[in-house]
Amino acid sequence: MNGPESLCIAGKQTALYGDPAARCRFLQPVDESDLRGMAEEAEAVKRLAPGIPFCIAAFSVEDWNRELTPWEAPPAFGKTPFGSGARETLSFAEGRLIPELERLYPSGQAAKYALCGYSLAGLFALWGVYSSDRFSGAAAASPSVWYPDWISFAASRPAPAVPVYLSLGDREEKTRNPVMARVGDCIREQYRLLSEAGGDCALEWNPGNHFMDSALRTAKGIAWLLRKAE
Repeated sequence: MNGPESLCIAGKQTALYGDPAARCRFLQPVDESDLRGMAEEAEAVKRLAPGIPFCIAAFSVEDWNRELTPWEAPPAFGKTPFGSGARETLSFAEGRLIPELERLYPSGQAAKYALCGYSLAGLFALWGVYSSDRFSGAAAASPSVWYPDWISFAASRPAPAVPVYLSLGDREEKTRNPVMARVGDCIREQYRLLSEAGGDCALEWNPGNHFMDSALRTAKGIAWLLRKAE
């Protein structure tokens, strides 16, 4: 393809990167900023997992603070609170996006679907594999595990029975925002919960703060899952 194939599914624009008929398919919520880096992300996946076919279905999220979070919470910055739209977004992924991809791009083998994302989309990917057994893994790059009550939620649930990739920038916890400054302790605790439950998981530390190399960081997680699927 010269560029990503574009679909509109239930009002959500979805761009496909890689091979749409590949067995390994990654569902990634994106906003406009993420979308600008998707070509870079796909190229990085090819470089990091050479020769392994994949498809990334990047679907649009209009209200980032509502559509990706599992319960309501006060603003961590600015004045916009968080909502409880993650369940609706998960229903879209399972009930609309996957069936449409299956219909349009049948695979020679049963396709495997994983969730991936950056920041709040990374939190959504993590929450998705705690909440559904439809997915074969999660790549949560710099996920917002500082989210209020997230660690309590994770500690109260059985660990996902699928591979989970976590990452964080080594300067992300060095912030004046008291809520977000917890992210380092929270990612360590998330990794501990998964590891001690016998989960197949990884935690990678990247150089820099939250706003560096989001496409590459997400690609690293996708490539890790691809190698697991081989």
